[in-house]
Amino acid sequence: MSQLVSLRYLLSGLAVAVLLSACSSSRKTASRVDGPPPTLSKPAPEKKKPEDKKEVATKIPFNVPAFGKVVKKPVYNVAIFAPLYLDSVFAGSTELPGRTMPRYVLPGLEFYEGAQLALDSLQQQGYALKVNIYDSKGKQNVASLIRNRTLDATDLIIGAVSNPELKDLSDFAKKKEINFVSATFPNDGGINDNPFLFITNSTLKTHCEALQNYVQDAFSNKNIVLFRRSTTFESRLAADFKASYDKLESNKKSRIREMVWNDGTTPEEIAKVLLADRPNVIIVTALDENGAKNLLRKLSVSAATYPLQIFGMPTWDVFKLKDPEFKGLQVYYSSPYFNDKADNYSRYINDYFRKTYRARPSDMAFKGFDLTYYFVKLLHENGVYFNSEVETSPKIITQYNFQPVYLKDGEQTPSYFENKNIFIIQKGETGDVKMNK
Repeated sequence: MSQLVSLRYLLSGLAVAVLLSACSSSRKTASRVDGPPPTLSKPAPEKKKPEDKKEVATKIPFNVPAFGKVVKKPVYNVAIFAPLYLDSVFAGSTELPGRTMPRYVLPGLEFYEGAQLALDSLQQQGYALKVNIYDSKGKQNVASLIRNRTLDATDLIIGAVSNPELKDLSDFAKKKEINFVSATFPNDGGINDNPFLFITNSTLKTHCEALQNYVQDAFSNKNIVLFRRSTTFESRLAADFKASYDKLESNKKSRIREMVWNDGTTPEEIAKVLLADRPNVIIVTALDENGAKNLLRKLSVSAATYPLQIFGMPTWDVFKLKDPEFKGLQVYYSSPYFNDKADNYSRYINDYFRKTYRARPSDMAFKGFDLTYYFVKLLHENGVYFNSEVETSPKIITQYNFQPVYLKDGEQTPSYFENKNIFIIQKGETGDVKMNK
């Protein structure tokens, strides 16, 4: 268990070199895989200069003065936050209760492990980094780190965090002009004025726009029906769909009909809004599994008579549709992340987890690797303010498309940057299939 003890000290804020020791969980530890995956391009080694940084003034992108500076350093300081709950796990002891890692710890732990693998790979390419890893659910919380000025020298923050940590880190990043990557939280957390914030896990409004664009373009002669329940949340999603329809400039677009349903809605009532002579494109605003499956069962009654294409929310990625009544339904969902695990980096991560833990990595491990590699590479090649280069940065595992978002009419400074690349994915019996590029 010595590695877990070391990890605990590491996550308390100890600055470490890029090559981090592997952290242990309930899995057995084996030898490390041989070498990192092939690199996209090996950067030329930089000559170290005596000064800490070099600032060059250029044009001002996005109306943010800091983005007009080219700030390069011989060593970059990176802070990575993940929810590890180590103070809870190790309460009063350095041994694990039952010698197994609690399940609620695993997502954050695998995000950390993925980030660690990316840092190992980048170190072997000659990247000079000082990395601090923090437990966002530890006793030394984000607020105390900010208050104690522990994060002041940071050049990049990557966080698999939710509120209140998201808001605290965002406010700090804006004040100190530090780029902050929100890695996993699926909305803006009420933040509407921070051009230093990157939202990776796209907002539901962006998902609505992507679904709207896809169904309008994919089906030339269609009957589009939006199914929502009578709740404030689903009404707001329906409004987002309507707004994206109004904004869409296409001579192929068809109007959206709307049906408000509840548990008592019958298949016969649903059939009244369906047509037999064309595809019925069904958009469902339910995020919860019970509600979504309830409606799918009602729709399955009409599937033999009416051609159905059913599009759900990003939360549907984890739904299992193996019940007999779902067989044959064509169900899709939107996602900002897709990994067919065929690339060299994914194989590298798979091999590491198989040899080290005799297990398969979760999506959190891939995301930790992908985002760390992607943004640290941007930092290394372009300096502290890499914002104008984000859109052209090459794919590592998944494809991102970070765009400035302007929430207020007429504003010149972005409210934040958001990943606008949304995949439309069809659920399959043996695996999910990406439908768009």
